[in-house]
Amino acid sequence: MPERRTVALVTLGCARNEVDSEELAGRLEADGWQLVEDAEAADVAVVNTCGFVEAAKKDSVDALLEANDLKAQGRTQAVVAVGCMAERYGKELAEALPEADGVLGFDDYADISDRLQTILGGGIHASHTPRDRRKLLPISPAERQDSAVALPGHAQEPAAAPADLPDGLAPASGPRAPLRRRLGTSPVASVKLASGCDRRCSFCAIPSFRGSFISRRPSDVLQETRWLAGQGVKEIMLVSENNTSYGKDLGDIRLLETLLPELAEVDGIERVRVSYLQPAEMRPGLIDVLTSTPKVAPYFDLSFQHSAPGVLRAMRRFGDTDRFLGLLEQIRAKAPEAGVRSNFIVGFPGESEADVAELERFLTGARLDAIGVFGYSDEDGTEAAGYEGKLPEEEVAERLARVSRLAEELVSQRADERVGETVEVLVEFVDEEEGAVGRAAHQAPETDGQILFTSGADLTPGRMVVAKVVGTEGVDLVAEPLHLIEEAGR
Repeated sequence: MPERRTVALVTLGCARNEVDSEELAGRLEADGWQLVEDAEAADVAVVNTCGFVEAAKKDSVDALLEANDLKAQGRTQAVVAVGCMAERYGKELAEALPEADGVLGFDDYADISDRLQTILGGGIHASHTPRDRRKLLPISPAERQDSAVALPGHAQEPAAAPADLPDGLAPASGPRAPLRRRLGTSPVASVKLASGCDRRCSFCAIPSFRGSFISRRPSDVLQETRWLAGQGVKEIMLVSENNTSYGKDLGDIRLLETLLPELAEVDGIERVRVSYLQPAEMRPGLIDVLTSTPKVAPYFDLSFQHSAPGVLRAMRRFGDTDRFLGLLEQIRAKAPEAGVRSNFIVGFPGESEADVAELERFLTGARLDAIGVFGYSDEDGTEAAGYEGKLPEEEVAERLARVSRLAEELVSQRADERVGETVEVLVEFVDEEEGAVGRAAHQAPETDGQILFTSGADLTPGRMVVAKVVGTEGVDLVAEPLHLIEEAGR
């Protein structure tokens, strides 16, 4: 019997990329590949790249070059780029980075096994020519569901898939069953709610390479969640480019409000979290569900980006400081403990000192739990790249440092406000140095702070614990465990 081919997936970027990697892993294992954790132990290293901002692109290139260095050691035979950067630049990336043995776009995902086998055998698979993926779907959202367009992370397989799939591989038990292989043991997993975006923010290139917005069917999301629960997952995080648009192409813009309680009732799931919400699309009914449904985290990942109205209009966005503060008041009137995070861009073309002061006014009044601040830089193919009024790099850097200092101070103050709160914490890991570490409902993975327990007795990953916040370490909270939550009693 021939030795099984080995493949390692190296994932960069956001949670959406992590879901895409697990789809690729599922497809590869179903076709006989052996998944290994480390690239140096693999015949093929597949690097799932990020193409969002310059820093992420640099990280992706560095990861590809690092994987290529392994070929000199004799074990790794091929390095292949997939993901957003590969999709966005295609042949251009292949020409600029000859160290990569293949650059595969989203349309290659369904045939990933054949593509890797061709490359491993010394063949050449032509890198794709990038195209605006928004043009691949109908303009009308209602006509998109039956379009045959590659949607990474949706992982829909026919019901006729073999019944004897390897352990840990999602079974095909329905007409649109998931095909996914977990690449870790975390009690938290992301689930794709939709792909693409119909918004046209002037600074963002994502819709051009991720395409127009298209929802997954609720049955697909539920089925995948049930499978993840069977794999030991306790918290799911719903991800997409814009979760507040979910259901508009299925004929019901309020579909998320009905789906969330169903997901919360899945056996084994202890927490459901929704990421990336658009402030301009928030609805009273959605706020109600997010703040009052058992097991649904009262968590609001709101994409404000700025608060000065002139800057927001130049960004092709809506709102202003007072409207945003009013939205936060609505949320906290229903759930005073709700977690809120957001990202902001400073140094946007035409931004004045008065605009920066307006943003600082908003940040000071918003009481956000986590704040990301980024300095503006041109992105290929975006409207803003052609704007006049560009600020000098040193001025953008100065504003970035100034607002970042304020943000750090404010999130520390917000953490201090939570001292004395009783929180439900999902334990994520326990080790000898850090002890037990988890997250409360107001803390999302990777982007926000953590709960550091004062003691780790009886705490194991995946358990839900009631704890009292007794201190802070910057944005992190220190908490004393009170008692474990019995799943059967919830």
